[in-house]
Amino acid sequence: MRRISVFGSTGSIGCNTLDLVDRAAGEYRVVALTGGRNVALLAEQALRLRAEVAVTAHEDCLDELRGLLAGSDVEAAAGTGAIAEAARRPVDWAMSAIVGAAGLPPGIAVLEQGATLALANKESLVTAGPLVLATAKAHGGTLLPVDSEHSAVFQALVGEDISAVERIIITASGGAFRDWPLEKLAGATLAEASCHPNWAMGQRITIDSASLFNKALELIETKEYFGIAPERIEALVHPESMIHAMVGFNDGALMAHVGPPDMRHAIGFALHWPERRALPVERLDFAKLGQFTFRAPDEARYPALRLAREVMAAGGLSGAVFNGAKERALDGFIAGEIGFLDMAAVVEEVLTKLSADSLINADISLDTVAATDHLARVEAERAIRARV
Repeated sequence: MRRISVFGSTGSIGCNTLDLVDRAAGEYRVVALTGGRNVALLAEQALRLRAEVAVTAHEDCLDELRGLLAGSDVEAAAGTGAIAEAARRPVDWAMSAIVGAAGLPPGIAVLEQGATLALANKESLVTAGPLVLATAKAHGGTLLPVDSEHSAVFQALVGEDISAVERIIITASGGAFRDWPLEKLAGATLAEASCHPNWAMGQRITIDSASLFNKALELIETKEYFGIAPERIEALVHPESMIHAMVGFNDGALMAHVGPPDMRHAIGFALHWPERRALPVERLDFAKLGQFTFRAPDEARYPALRLAREVMAAGGLSGAVFNGAKERALDGFIAGEIGFLDMAAVVEEVLTKLSADSLINADISLDTVAATDHLARVEAERAIRARV
């Protein structure tokens, strides 16, 4: 029986992961589940799956969680320290689905015990790619991508020599505003940005998809995970969201990964790897689909892509600056402090301000990433306050 933990179990990735675990009764022993303020769902998951421990990130939710778990054998805990302790509990496989930079430390802890880490937390590679990969190598851990695009690339490369790859193309739906006139974007509302045309996801990632900040993070993630030169990584708008990525080889061939917009495919591939098992996802009918369409992303509409390329060129801790500023700018948009287009402007301002800071060129460690993340958020806060 494989021991597993799910960090971020109450989000969409976590829930889909546990859906697959539920369908494989008797194969898995759940060690730890962590979540945020939805402690009712966290407790229900923990009781249903008989987890050893359930952890909420918020200490003020601990009493509620304890009450919901009273009379069971499930431990209740709260706070970042408790999440770190849960990540050190021995497992064979763990899902990293905590949103944002907070997902990095528990992921590192899992890799340090030589386990398999299924990585849905793209910020880990964006902020500390070399550290994550070095930790996996040093401790014999395995890192498997769960973003649909990177899972698609990973699958296309099975049996292939990475040195034969000429290009990697990751696709984007284009988000909620892909067909909007450019001049209308400045007035886009939170409700409009929170409705994805294809995928059912949380609010933050849905807004990131509308701005293509999500795809910007994935460009950086592609460079870090696969070791591909930035100029060989492309983004392409594909409104149907059926082709998740394409890999081009030196003989001119392209391998495309095609599937429905259902995260259970990428999750299931990582959960069962190296096997490929049957999954409860839609089977495509190409005659009904009719056609696939593509368009080049307009960087005037999606400046996040240009900023991502600057980050890839700069290297070092610039990814931590980019992500920290992006997370604070996203908070500002959700809170109504800034407009939709202001998010990219804030991130660019912070990147420009901190590009010469000696901290950006420091060695990448958990401490330097945390310090850089904090500094980027402080500078983003100043940029937001200047706009209010």
